[in-house]
Amino acid sequence: MEIAELKGKLEVMKHLGGDDDAAVQNKIKEMNEELIGKMEEMEDLESLNQTLLAKERQSNDELQNARRTLITGLNEILSSGRSHIGIKRMGEIDAKAFQNACKQRFPNEEAEIKALELCSLWQEKIKDSDWHPFKTFMVDESNAEKVIDEDDEALKKLKEEWGDEIYNAVIEALKEIEECNPSGRYVIAELWNFKEQRKATLKEAISFIFKQLKTHKRKR
Repeated sequence: MEIAELKGKLEVMKHLGGDDDAAVQNKIKEMNEELIGKMEEMEDLESLNQTLLAKERQSNDELQNARRTLITGLNEILSSGRSHIGIKRMGEIDAKAFQNACKQRFPNEEAEIKALELCSLWQEKIKDSDWHPFKTFMVDESNAEKVIDEDDEALKKLKEEWGDEIYNAVIEALKEIEECNPSGRYVIAELWNFKEQRKATLKEAISFIFKQLKTHKRKR
């Protein structure tokens, strides 16, 4: 803005006097020098900004790599159900909901098979990129939010046939997929704080690992 203002003033000054008007020419010279200084300052700031952006991208990449390393290499430690820090498979339907519903309708052995079939069917349904049971509404003039479309025919039929528990399990998996992997639509592992029902920070995960190692060392 300062550069644009200076350029405008320079144009005005050039029309105020001729080449023989020393005062005007001196003022134009001063303004030109100021303009050059401002432009050099802007170039320096742009260069600094690009450097900072590159460092931010590098830091984010390092953090994501660290999370992936923890998930991949320490899956067995972090998946302990007794701990509030673990690994959650985002977008994976909770099979217990299907088991509970099927046990109420079928004998035990048949219920297990039916629950597995039904859960697998809906897991594949969630992966289908052509199925998008969401609708968008405007929170305000500049922000939009996606929510589950409760009028979606497949979801309505599921709720009518199998009840709220299975319906809610599918809805939860859909929300997780939309949050974590909307383009791929496949289940991904994530560090998770089960106590607070949110993604675990790297600090929380690493602190948990150190505690596990200390406990293991004391037992040995």
